[in-house]
Amino acid sequence: MKKLFFLMFLVVAGRVEAQQLKPMQFREEIFDFGMVAEEGGPVDHEFVFTNASGRPVKILNVQASCGCTTPGWSKDPVPSGKTGFIKASYNPKGRPGYFNKTLTVTTDLDATPLVLQIKGQVSSQAQSAAEFPIAVGNWKLKTGSFNLGKVYRKDEFTSRDFQVINAGTKAITFTGKYVGPAYIKVDVTPKVLAPGAKGNIKVSYNGKQKDSYGFQSDNIEITTDDELQPVKSFSVYATLEDYFEPLGPQELSKAPQMKLNTTSFEYGRVTQAGATRELLFTNTGKKDLQVKAVQGNCTCITAQANKTIVKPGESSSIRITFQPQDRTGTLQKAVTVYSNDPQNPVQRITFSAYAD
Repeated sequence: MKKLFFLMFLVVAGRVEAQQLKPMQFREEIFDFGMVAEEGGPVDHEFVFTNASGRPVKILNVQASCGCTTPGWSKDPVPSGKTGFIKASYNPKGRPGYFNKTLTVTTDLDATPLVLQIKGQVSSQAQSAAEFPIAVGNWKLKTGSFNLGKVYRKDEFTSRDFQVINAGTKAITFTGKYVGPAYIKVDVTPKVLAPGAKGNIKVSYNGKQKDSYGFQSDNIEITTDDELQPVKSFSVYATLEDYFEPLGPQELSKAPQMKLNTTSFEYGRVTQAGATRELLFTNTGKKDLQVKAVQGNCTCITAQANKTIVKPGESSSIRITFQPQDRTGTLQKAVTVYSNDPQNPVQRITFSAYAD
């Protein structure tokens, strides 16, 4: 056992000694520039080394892996114990995005070259302007609102990330303060967004706390130290519906079922006074059918179920009133019905009309 421990000690000590006895001791062999502005021109870094070889060392050549990187180095021999440098100058022009380049260094010490590495992320104002067209102060985003899409009415937060870029010349800090309803949470990462850097705005929505159905619109305000516009206002959109656990064939056969007699119809010609239609539906299931909500996709529509609880085998109707509200010509509209039918909890009725 002692012999094994001694051998392991020798191996570890040998590795440490080998590391310590590198003839050229660099402060670092990999350098990350971080975020680099394309419009800012070339960026430079010097890899400083100490000659630990015991004799003068001469750098014979430094070969960059790309024409975008220009190398430089100590031209005179570096005496033992003294320092020298390898310089990397990276030109980001026309190269937006991530980069990772190498410098292969050849010396008169031996035939084995050593490799240095530079990396970073190039941001481009031109690319950012196209990808992030919406300006909110010095923040730029892909859209001016946050649409979370479908959100289930569960007591948990559904989250979605939205990218943001700092298009200004100074760092912008998210103060942690935002104003909005309790069922919406907001976070911004990183808290401090450097010029040209990208970040994420995380918007989280609790469908059960909202306690509504269908398309919902809310407003939030995010506070930053942006000199141009510190308080930023956004709309948050979500479409809420119930979540149903998967059911087996036997359970489905006993569940309520909402059968609409049609899912599309035509009003024909409609005056500005409006018109009303009624659509029949039947509960073809074996449990009570609950109509949770009926929602039109326009303020010009008023819709409701004549009965919200329908027994198995019974029928009822949905009353839809359409008022053009100064709209004219051919119009296409829709009504969405939310129920406890686990197979079809959301059903859509479309209609067309010609408004005089």
